[in-house]
Amino acid sequence: MRHLRNPSDVLNSLSSKATDPKYQYQRLYRNLFNPQFYLLAYQHIYVNHGSMTPGIDGTTMDGMGMERINSIIEKLRDHSYQPTPVRRQYIPKKNGKKRPLGIPSTDDKLVQEVVRMILESIYEPTFHHQSHGFRPGRSCHTALGQIQRTYTGVKWFVEGDIKGCFDNIDQHILTGILKRRIQDEHFIALIWKFLRAGYMENWTWNATYSGAAQGSVISPILANIYMNELDTFMSDYKQQFDRGDQRAYHAEYARRKARWYGYRKTTEKNWERYTEQERKERTAEIARRFEAWSSLPSMEPMDEKYRRILYCRYADDFLIGVIGSKQDAEQIRMDVKAFLAEKLHLELSMEKTLITNAADKANFLGYEVTVSRRGKHFVRRKQGPFRPSEGIVKLYVPKEKWMKRLLENENMIIRTGSDGKEMWKPVARSSFVNRAPVEIIAGFNAEIRGLYNYYALASNVSVLNKYYYIMQYSMYRTFACKYRCPMTKVIQRYKKDGIFAMDYVTPKGVQKRIEFYHDGFKQKEPMLMAEVDQLPRPVTVYNYHPSELIVRMLRGTCEFCGSHGNTVKVHHVAALKDLNPEKPWEAKMLSMRRKSLVVCDHCFALIQSDM
Repeated sequence: MRHLRNPSDVLNSLSSKATDPKYQYQRLYRNLFNPQFYLLAYQHIYVNHGSMTPGIDGTTMDGMGMERINSIIEKLRDHSYQPTPVRRQYIPKKNGKKRPLGIPSTDDKLVQEVVRMILESIYEPTFHHQSHGFRPGRSCHTALGQIQRTYTGVKWFVEGDIKGCFDNIDQHILTGILKRRIQDEHFIALIWKFLRAGYMENWTWNATYSGAAQGSVISPILANIYMNELDTFMSDYKQQFDRGDQRAYHAEYARRKARWYGYRKTTEKNWERYTEQERKERTAEIARRFEAWSSLPSMEPMDEKYRRILYCRYADDFLIGVIGSKQDAEQIRMDVKAFLAEKLHLELSMEKTLITNAADKANFLGYEVTVSRRGKHFVRRKQGPFRPSEGIVKLYVPKEKWMKRLLENENMIIRTGSDGKEMWKPVARSSFVNRAPVEIIAGFNAEIRGLYNYYALASNVSVLNKYYYIMQYSMYRTFACKYRCPMTKVIQRYKKDGIFAMDYVTPKGVQKRIEFYHDGFKQKEPMLMAEVDQLPRPVTVYNYHPSELIVRMLRGTCEFCGSHGNTVKVHHVAALKDLNPEKPWEAKMLSMRRKSLVVCDHCFALIQSDM
């Protein structure tokens, strides 16, 4: 293994050539013979929550070792490796429908993770900065932050919605895109095998003639490579669409401002000469003239010689901002629809791809997006003088989002009073009643913080105080139901100085205290996203620490019996709380506080025989 190149060096070398559009990548497949790549892939995957979820072959990460890795490499070397069909499950969507999720086998996850790292090194430096989904250092918040910063003055929104995007990716077009940069038939063939592996549903094999199975390790990077074609189209479209350097000055605005300024200066110069009545009249006239010019925009709002298009995408959701006419927005929608249909064989849903006036609210990534109208108030720029509060992008929390969360989690019920008005009543969380007291508070805190952290960019994030009130009393009622006592008694016992808290002792005997969330809901500024230049960036590879699993495995020492020099495997469990201290190896894992145990073949067979 010493003569093989370090994965960091390989990935950085690939990344350094990514921005050269003429460079063709060759001999990528040979990197799949490098065991160090699989150790790195294993390090990435085993910490994931779904690592112990079995694929169609029933295997998990349990029993992973160099013997298993070498077996995969040999199959890849003689081209006999064949991915197994993914196990299909369905997860509910917010709209009541279900999304298909593919669960690949563990060996396929390892190989796909190696392929993913190689593809990311090649394509990540070339992706457009308007793309935010499934990319390192990018998130929904970076997409929303881009909209807040750059969509100022937008007049129309086009809310993009593609019908079943990931399920309808044309695999032939995708491989054609890959072949533009990758001249390695074996590497392309391996990706083709994964795309065509099919899926098992109700014990029946189904072929996959389109799409990239959601849930597989490589589907996000493949989807981004595919959708990058749309990003490139929008970038080129912008070059043709944009017109003018700046809007024309509003002539009437300039005239009215000059009249106000001249009148004010004359008044200030001759102030001592005026009577009290004249002073009042001139002061009122200054205010009237100020209102007359400040109510108008300084630039011509409907300047036909100036227009702009802005674009932001997260996965298959995108939002286009248009500074122009509604006809411009309608034409853009038709052009995007034609491109998706002709070049990517995807269908734009015309019913859901709405054209929204920016003064109204467009929906994007769970937020409501709008552009403020001209008001009487002025706001200070970060640099420069005050300006009217017009054209500023505002993000809002939709009321139905947090209400639906409360109803789905059964934190409240809605009743109708005798007067026909709705009454929101907090109720006990039945699924939490049998939890430990500390887990109840931690569970409520996690849900409150999760919702707040996502909507912290919203201008009206303080409305979550209503959500918080329901959650607070739902928690009180949950404890009252658990202890079978009045809610007031729970509050009196655990709420001190306005804070609901409990003391507890950790398994190691440490005294700790947990408090119910009480930090309020203040708006937060979006993280400043660094400008994405087109320079290759170094690939960060995980550095192994002595206590990490890979180092423990390569040491070759059985952590249960202490033998050394034998082949070792790693025994994995999903959660420490499921372990039985009566079993020696599980007691060992509990004492180590680890969900993995490196053992020899003999000890692994012993463990398997007792499972």
